[in-house]
Amino acid sequence: HFLLLCLVDSSTSRHIKEGSHVMDETSPSSSSSFEILDMESVAAPYQEVQPHWFFCRTAVDDTSWLPFSREDSEKLENVCKTGKGVVVAVDGERYDVRVKERKRYAVYWEQAPTEVRRCTWFYKGDKDTKFMPYPEGFSNSLEEAYMIAVTLGEWKRKLDFPTGETVILHNPKLIMQYQPLGLQDEWMSSPSEQTRPRTVKRGVDNISVEIPDGEPEKVDHLVFMVHGIGPACDLRFRSIIQCVNDFRSASLSLLASHYKRAQQEGKIGRVEFLPVNWHSALHGDATGVDEDIQRITLPSISRLRHFTNDTLLDLFFYNSPTYCQTIVDTVASEIDSLHTLFKKRHPDFNGAVSVVGHSLGSLILFDMLTNQKTDSDSDSELLVLYVIFETMILPSLSCNTLEQTLSRLGLQQYLDILHKENLDLESLALCQDSDLKDLGIPLGPRKKILNYIKRKLLLQVRHWKWSSGNYIYILNDTPPPPPPPNHPTSLAEDLLCEIAVDYNYFDVGIGQVSIAYPQLAFHPQTFFAFGSPIGMFLTVRGLKHIDPSYSFPTCKSFYNIYHPYDPVAYRIEPMIVTEVDVEPMLIPHHKGRKRMHLELKDSLTRMSMDLKNNVWGSLRTAWQSFARPVAALPPVVEKETAAKRDTEEPQEVCEAESPVAIEQTEQPEIKMGMLNGGRRIDFVLQEKPIESFNEYLFAIQSHLCYWESEDTALLLLKEIYDKLGVSVEQPQ
Repeated sequence: HFLLLCLVDSSTSRHIKEGSHVMDETSPSSSSSFEILDMESVAAPYQEVQPHWFFCRTAVDDTSWLPFSREDSEKLENVCKTGKGVVVAVDGERYDVRVKERKRYAVYWEQAPTEVRRCTWFYKGDKDTKFMPYPEGFSNSLEEAYMIAVTLGEWKRKLDFPTGETVILHNPKLIMQYQPLGLQDEWMSSPSEQTRPRTVKRGVDNISVEIPDGEPEKVDHLVFMVHGIGPACDLRFRSIIQCVNDFRSASLSLLASHYKRAQQEGKIGRVEFLPVNWHSALHGDATGVDEDIQRITLPSISRLRHFTNDTLLDLFFYNSPTYCQTIVDTVASEIDSLHTLFKKRHPDFNGAVSVVGHSLGSLILFDMLTNQKTDSDSDSELLVLYVIFETMILPSLSCNTLEQTLSRLGLQQYLDILHKENLDLESLALCQDSDLKDLGIPLGPRKKILNYIKRKLLLQVRHWKWSSGNYIYILNDTPPPPPPPNHPTSLAEDLLCEIAVDYNYFDVGIGQVSIAYPQLAFHPQTFFAFGSPIGMFLTVRGLKHIDPSYSFPTCKSFYNIYHPYDPVAYRIEPMIVTEVDVEPMLIPHHKGRKRMHLELKDSLTRMSMDLKNNVWGSLRTAWQSFARPVAALPPVVEKETAAKRDTEEPQEVCEAESPVAIEQTEQPEIKMGMLNGGRRIDFVLQEKPIESFNEYLFAIQSHLCYWESEDTALLLLKEIYDKLGVSVEQPQ
């Protein structure tokens, strides 16, 4: 700016002595030039433009620039000016911006870095729908020219850039950019005759752009969202990351409208949603399954076969023990790593965690939560394994000497080291990897020794299962070892009989794939299933009834949310309550009303029922008058004849009255078991009016609608904040 002011001073002196060349071009008369100079002399002084930071989002056929929130932009500008700090966390700390590199990096998922700009000047062509920011160097040149024009009152200044573009500053309100044509005729002289100009604007306040509101820093609840089959999650072929971003935006909007007072009073912050991607791990190079499938795929209808291999085969992979283990391990490890990273970036977070599964993702979470163990279960299992190890494994190991074992493993050179520590085979079996490392034994020999002990354990204990409330073992079809001396029964039997646990209703005996289900690092508060086939899979596995007393070991709430036309979704409640036909709970509209076409349908139903009641009431009165000619009877006799008359009335009338009677009778409260703490489980969305015209046409779309459903998002928020003691408010 100092250099520019010097330039302005020298330019002013030149204009006083020689006259302004720009002014002479604008108006040849001296009087008009004086008037223009006089007008500009009272104009507002130059003020530096306020920058706003944008980031680039690149799609397949589109590149757009989106603004950061004002809070994030101010943080980036502060770091840029002061130089204090290198990385700035933005967008709810889901991204990190490296200011010097001008790059934005995703924190919780794999994504290519995107460009970031400090934007001050923008342009828009005739075919553009929104303003685009200039590169920072280009913007700086425009700002310098604008400052000189404002200070000197020199307008219609022409700036030529090395790329061929030309910008003319006609006045503060009209600035245009002209692009050169590839081939120009000699008679084209003025820029306006060469090409259609672009509109140029200074500052973000002068363009029509919606700057998002900043997200609250406080996170009340964390939700992990697991996708279903295939890499795409909706009909626009968007990834799980993009769909979760939309769901998060919907929840933020609903918090502002339905929890406005609680937010203003600082009672709540926000809910964080993070995507969990398992498809790339299954179809990556590590498994090689895509190459194996491709070798046996027919060459005909290649696009359809590629779609089948990339999506529908995920269902078969999940029913394969090999790939089911890969899927479950990937989901669990991804959730745990995201949970660890989130707590590291939010050290003050003390809220609960929930999980969401869509389609096959809900089945994955259901099986995983079914096989979680409580802390008491884990302690009991450790105790049992310790008892089995002491009473069965160690005696079997003592049959061999330390020398024989090391010789069998080819590790005789480490015998002296172990003898120095007075280690025999029994004490060696109790050592951990860190103990052997402290003795100076390299990694390879350590792994051989530990693997030998592990193999011995697996040979002794074939498998474990819960039975009749006790944890029992099966030992190679042989009876357990004899009891220790001076002990009436086996120590193992004595301790095992004292360990009581809940019966596992979803054991591998019903057809569930027999794999080792990993344990999550936390206990989920609620499990939400979107468009879930859980009910169908449980039925196919042979489970016809879910015991009402059953609940997930570590998760006490479960919601099965579906669209009425979703071809993949199935209900859960009929498997718990089999004796009564219960309608699902209708999810309220997020604006606090039922959709108009559903209201009309209900009104017509009520009108038909009222009409039916009136018709049958009139017929019954006429029949009573015909069948009872005596007008006056004592009250007691009236009751007796009434009972007799009811039995003599035609069967058709009675049958027609029964639906009305059922409709008018209040149904008793139905207990839905403990899977959702005794509350309802099945929740159905309201279909849109256009969807009701053709159910089949919108069937596929209905399976993919949950990511953009504000009704679904509000149901999640209500469940989360009800547990925090914050009630939903009626929107304004």
